[in-house]
Amino acid sequence: MSDAYDVVVIGAGPGGYVAAIRAAQLGMKTACVEARETLGGTCLNIGCIPSKAMLHASQMFAEAGGEMAHLGIKMSPKLDLKQMMAHKSETVEANVKGIEFLFKKNKVDWIRGWAKLAGGGKVEIAGGKDKGKTVEAKHVIIAAGSESTPIPNVEVDEKQIVTSTGALELGKVPKHLVVIGGGVIGLEMGSVWQRLGAKVTVVEYLDRILPTMDGEVSKQFLRILKKQGMEFKLKSKVTGAEKTKSGVKLSVEPAAGGDAEEIQADVVLVAVGRRPFTQGLGLEEAGVETDKRGFIQVDAGYRTNVEGVYAVGDCAPGPMLAHKAEDEGALCAEMIAGQKPHLNYDAIPNIVYTEPEVASIGKTEEDLKEAGIEYVAGKFPFSANGRARAMLATEGFVKILADKKTDRVLGAHIIGREAGGMIHEIALAIEFGASAEDVARTCHGHPTLNEAVREAALAVDGRPIHI
Repeated sequence: MSDAYDVVVIGAGPGGYVAAIRAAQLGMKTACVEARETLGGTCLNIGCIPSKAMLHASQMFAEAGGEMAHLGIKMSPKLDLKQMMAHKSETVEANVKGIEFLFKKNKVDWIRGWAKLAGGGKVEIAGGKDKGKTVEAKHVIIAAGSESTPIPNVEVDEKQIVTSTGALELGKVPKHLVVIGGGVIGLEMGSVWQRLGAKVTVVEYLDRILPTMDGEVSKQFLRILKKQGMEFKLKSKVTGAEKTKSGVKLSVEPAAGGDAEEIQADVVLVAVGRRPFTQGLGLEEAGVETDKRGFIQVDAGYRTNVEGVYAVGDCAPGPMLAHKAEDEGALCAEMIAGQKPHLNYDAIPNIVYTEPEVASIGKTEEDLKEAGIEYVAGKFPFSANGRARAMLATEGFVKILADKKTDRVLGAHIIGREAGGMIHEIALAIEFGASAEDVARTCHGHPTLNEAVREAALAVDGRPIHI
């Protein structure tokens, strides 16, 4: 006999656990299948949460050995990497136990194992503690997440050649860390180990870092990271990696072709992106459609081509962001319950948690030019913001893009201290269809970094006050 549920969710990452909790809140009998010993998926266990713990701790270490002296706080910090890693582990443990508590509170059944679609609304548990069990569901939500994308001739062992998972577990600071990929993960993890004393070299195939973000932000950020000591080899590709007792020998060539050079590294981080993790789910046997890259194809209601089967988060199309997955998980559950929620994909922020932070939302200048949309850009530097001066945080700027005819905010791009928090002011503006004038007319507390957002909105109309 199989257990029967209204909703069975496959995967307990941000998309999956939120979908399960929301479905249970809406009165549906719900189970979530997860093989990992703890809930929370990649994000809480080996991704977003532990990386932010390391980013914060390493930034405190860097400030203690640098700019704090300018503030009259003089010290000579000593790195205790073991304790820093313990803080990271404590942070992870608190978060994953929190999800387990929420499952119990909302009466979500946790089925421990690997799920496989068996057709007819059945889900088999093909491995793990509950192996051999079969459950029935009126609705199955796939939230299987993603995994690091491999590259040819570079074999990951999570010791010398690592993904973000191994980069969060290094036992000592490498003398030379080579990061393959100039995207969010590579730059965040590169920043962590550089602050702790490593030489960091980033090898990027394209001619810029953060290729999906606004071009001006990308250029400014590159200058800032170079100033911090990070080295870059743009328009370059890694064609091979040889492990030795002393480290890794990388073969690096120009992206357009040419003579190879050899780079010696202690540790190599592979961070060229992520891909859907859907192996073993039985998608092909169940007839669930995927694209060439493995993303499960869904409609606006997150429905696949198979009746009663849905997909959300990293394994479905769209940006691979934890908060996007969370929103999709909640919305999918609400749609199953007959509600009519919505998600504005132009109002999903993208944040790089380095120092300074980089945050983006909505359209970039490149997007608008390609679409032929006339726009006005308003820009304000943090060097003209009083609070930023007091905080020694004058690098970067706020840029707001507004429709030339209607003044409606189309996008915003921030590089600077606490950019990840400030971007949500513009998220709300975009969600409510606000104009740049609406933002400019909103009284902002003084002195705050957010005043730079207001000034950028004023600059759209050519009337900033403090520059």
